Order: sequence, then structure tokens, then C-alpha cells
Amino acid sequence: MTDIRPRHDFNKLNRLPPYILSEVTDLARAARRKGEDIVDLGMGNPDLPTPPHVVEKIVDAARDPRNHRYSSSQGIPNLRRAATEWYDRRHGVKLDPDTEAIAVIGAKEGLSHFVLMTIGSGDVVLVPDPAYPIHQYSVIIAGGDLRTVPLTGTEDFFANLEQAVTLTWPRPKMLILSFPANPTTHVVDLSFFERVVDFARAHNLMVLHDFAYAEVAFDGCKPPSILEVPGAKDIAIEFISLSKSHSMAGWRVGFACGNPEMIHALRRIKSYLDYGMPQAIQIAAITALRGPQDCVEENVEVYRERRDVLIEGLGQEGEGCWEIEKPLATMFVWAPIPAPFESLGSLEFSKLLLREAKVAVSPGIGFGPTGEGYVRFALVENTNRIRQAARGIRRLLKQAREA
Repeated sequence: MTDIRPRHDFNKLNRLPPYILSEVTDLARAARRKGEDIVDLGMGNPDLPTPPHVVEKIVDAARDPRNHRYSSSQGIPNLRRAATEWYDRRHGVKLDPDTEAIAVIGAKEGLSHFVLMTIGSGDVVLVPDPAYPIHQYSVIIAGGDLRTVPLTGTEDFFANLEQAVTLTWPRPKMLILSFPANPTTHVVDLSFFERVVDFARAHNLMVLHDFAYAEVAFDGCKPPSILEVPGAKDIAIEFISLSKSHSMAGWRVGFACGNPEMIHALRRIKSYLDYGMPQAIQIAAITALRGPQDCVEENVEVYRERRDVLIEGLGQEGEGCWEIEKPLATMFVWAPIPAPFESLGSLEFSKLLLREAKVAVSPGIGFGPTGEGYVRFALVENTNRIRQAARGIRRLLKQAREA
């Protein structure tokens, strides 16, 4: 019998490119199912536990029947106040918790829903390349016109930005940034954001800054907030996540702060789409923000130690040496493909590492065309496992050099 059911045409789904990062992830899962011992440094899924005092607050709050009802999509007032207190304490930025702050179900949800609310067909959005995938894909999902801007260095980036605006019609409406950057680990100083604010004002751009790694920095580096720049609140909104700093990835909690009109737009779309995160989790997030912060320092120290173990292990003399610059922030290492393997490209090199060294990494091409030639290591296994990964990779590199 002929199948006469209509073929559904999902227009937005068809616009999304294949998710390249999932290819290596699927291969790693298949290898593990066959019993292979794979050190998974691919997906940036934090493995550190949520601090005990935060978990205890979640448990206590979950037992309270008052927290079993619908919550508020903008976040309960105390959470919004705790978020603005965090900004004041850490960045010296004063914010109104009622008009300049909103809770989000992780930075990814908040950013993508804001883009969905404010971008439509024909609206141009500038996004760095390489970038965390949702920064680019959110524009495609919203039906906007994506323009990628190569991110190879601070000066080049502003030259590339200026060129993108000059060559684009209609004029861009939005610029999405994230520093410290995933995947490149780039950090910037306040003068960078001063230039961003001036550029945005000159070209009438909204600026979205994903500040997910605000507190995950090493060696004396303290990443600035774009909201520290005078006048930034005229054009910018910033997204904060507790996923890495407080190891609350699975609880999906964060907040956005900045321009009141932009916060209002996010509040409007969230009022249609959700009732906010469970209230018990919001209460725990307040505890995380207002409670002792030594847990954050301990998490950062763990990631710093893992960074050093990986880079020093790969750069160990006498075997297949892979010298990589130490990042100053994030939970990642962004590494250029060693010369003997450059011709493979990042996807095939990642598959080779998985097959021969039993190590899963993310291919740079999965973060945009400019990411080609690199792979990303996520520091999400303990130091013993990372040493094991480094040994396996060194053996592979040594064999290649001796061949």
C-alpha cells in the first residue's frame, strides 16, 4: 500500500546544521558499550558535586509544601536580590532586582529565549567564530540572519566586527559575546568591553554577554563584567550560570542582569513558556550566592590542578611532546592539532584520539569554521584519569613521530 501520509517540513529544523560535536560523543558511548576504557574529556559536563550545604537546602525546601506550587517565571524576589548582591560584591555594579534582574533556567535557556523573543526574519546577528554552539544556533532557531565574526585575537576581532557591519545590510541588530570564552578560553580586560560598548552605541546594537565562566579563572585573572563599563546597561544584558562556579549544572539555575527593556523582553517570553525553575532550587541558589564561597575557590583550584596535569603531561619531554599554552580561565583547554596530524582536520583527529589513545575530545570544527585546526579538552575527569589520557596521547604522538 502506498504511504499517503503527508511529509512534515520542519523549516527551522532544516536550517540547523548537523551537530558535529555529537559524532565523537556517540562514538565514545559505543566504545564504552564494548567495554573500552575511554577517558571522556569531550562534553563540558561538570563532575564536581554540588556543595553539601546547597544540597541540604534543596532537600529541606523540597519538603516544604509551599514550594510544591507554581513559582514565578522571573524568579522569586529573594533570588533576584541575591543576584544583584553578587554583582555589587564582586563587580561593584549596582542593579535594581525588580527591573534589571531575572532568574533563568541556566544561561543557555535565558540567552536562547531572549534571542527567540527579539530576533525575527531578516534581523542580522553578529556572533564570534568559534563559539559555544547555542550562540550561533539560537539565531537560526529564531529565524534570524547569522553573521559570524572570526575570533583570532582582540585587535583582529574589532577589525572583523567593523568589516561585518560595513558589509552587512540590513544593519545588524545584535552582538553575542562570551568571555572567558568557550571553547577558545580567551579572556579580555575591561578596556575590551569599553570598546564593545562604544561600538554597540555607534551601531545601535544590543549586546548579549554570556558570562558563564565569571568565577572560573586562574593565576590571578579576574574576568570583568561588561556591566562594569559606564553606560553598558543602555545596551547590554549579561547571563550568569551557577553550573560551574557552584557545581549546579544539573539543577539548571542562573540569572540575567542589565538593560531594563531587555530584561522586560525576556520576562515576557518566559511568562508564556515557563513558570520558572522549581522553587526549592531557587531557594538553594540563594544559599549558594549568599553562603560561604570557599566552595567556589575549591572548585577553581580543582580545575587549575587538572589544567596543569593535562598540559604538563602532554608536554612531558622524552616522548610525544604536545606543547599547549595554559588557559587563564574556563574548565577547558583549547589545543592546536600537532603538526603531524594537521592534515586530518579536527574531526578525524578527534576520532583518532578516541580510537588509538582512548581519549574523547571535542573537534574544533564543531564550534565553527574558525575552530578548525583545534580540539577542546574538557577538564571533567580526576587527575589520575587525566594522567592516563596524557599517557595514551603521548604514546600516539611518539608512534607518529617515529613512523
